[in-house]
Amino acid sequence: MTTTVIKNAQIVNEGEVIQADLRIVNQRIDKIATDITAKQNDIVIDAKGCYLIPGMIDDQVHFREPGLTQKGTIASESRAAVAGGITSYMEMPNVNPATTTIEALEQKYAIAAEKSHANYAFYLGATEDNLEQIKRLDPSRHCGVKVFMGASTGDLLVEAPHALDAIFRDAPTLIVTHCESSPIIAENTKALLEKKSTLTIEDHPIQRDTKACYASSSYAVGLAKKYQSQLHVLHITTAKELDLFAAGPIENKHITAEACVHHLWFCDQDYARLGNFIKCNPAIKTQADRDALIQALHSNKIDIIATDHAPHTLAEKQVEFAKAPAGLPLVQHALLTLFEHVNQGRLSLPQVVEKTAHNPAKRYAIAERGYIREGYFADLVLVDMADSTLVTQDNTLYKCGWTPFLSTHFSAKILSTWVNGQQAYQAQQMPISSKPEVMPLSFNR
Repeated sequence: MTTTVIKNAQIVNEGEVIQADLRIVNQRIDKIATDITAKQNDIVIDAKGCYLIPGMIDDQVHFREPGLTQKGTIASESRAAVAGGITSYMEMPNVNPATTTIEALEQKYAIAAEKSHANYAFYLGATEDNLEQIKRLDPSRHCGVKVFMGASTGDLLVEAPHALDAIFRDAPTLIVTHCESSPIIAENTKALLEKKSTLTIEDHPIQRDTKACYASSSYAVGLAKKYQSQLHVLHITTAKELDLFAAGPIENKHITAEACVHHLWFCDQDYARLGNFIKCNPAIKTQADRDALIQALHSNKIDIIATDHAPHTLAEKQVEFAKAPAGLPLVQHALLTLFEHVNQGRLSLPQVVEKTAHNPAKRYAIAERGYIREGYFADLVLVDMADSTLVTQDNTLYKCGWTPFLSTHFSAKILSTWVNGQQAYQAQQMPISSKPEVMPLSFNR
């Protein structure tokens, strides 16, 4: 039996911050109390002045395995995630081959069981002709079905109305969508090329503009209302799209929305400095859009914050704009960006915890995670909000080897991460600790 006692922590949980001790026994939180006496063989950590929060549950990552492992692997990217305070993740189907069958889905679970540093779940990718595979999803085991409503290639692009209707009618799990209209993107690109011969990174949010996003997201919301589907719209980027979503608590919503950390951090003014390193789909938009997303976190029109972590090699990014792939690595620095919002007064720590842990647990009905509660799995992060983190090449863990946050000086520091009660990361130890015992997420639905 392994017992850890965390003393004098400021515990951030369910809208409150309380000073208390916490005891971990094996995988779970055994006790939370004002004063817990440690026994002789207990591991004791003095957390005085620091905050203890539930680990982030990231419902949108691309870890690139199988088939694209030059960019990242389940092992490398989950290791970076744990260093960033992410203790559970849900991974996307656009790998090679794409995850469009239950058999391919289960193969990814097998890889994660052996290699992952964090708890895991995987999405099935929708195509225009795999409805029978979608119907085979197990709501207690599989997190959902991913529908690329535009902005994808090959079988994963689903645009035919009959196919979308069938998915929204028959999917047995949560439907998550990437919403951009391919026809509108094509129209915008054509109009740009009539004015100039070569497009640049500054054209990216013009190609993939508010109109393209809203046309697709409003279509998805309309389908969900028609069929009373469980819909979660990923990475909202525009102020206009926020009109599609209800304000208020996530409970009892069947249509929810998400923002990603890079859309809350960067705006189009950053393209001149960072270029292709912040090329992503949907595109980073204006400062006004970014400010509207932050406000929507306060009104609860945005329910969840995720990463959309999507690494590419440095060589792939260092080409002309049109040929550069979209996506950037984020899991190691996601929570640090949110803590910066806290220290700058834009968000509160309880809000960050709600959007990164509580609400993902609620929306996906994740069993025994997402909160600091006695009996729950001990997925925990210890944070010093008064220390700092300088992002360097040497302390960046992504397999791709680069980060858009290079040389950023964050005003908080992640000290430790526990996954299922095991200390999986310690800031003083690089490389990070040995791989913890992890498990697939399970869902009470």
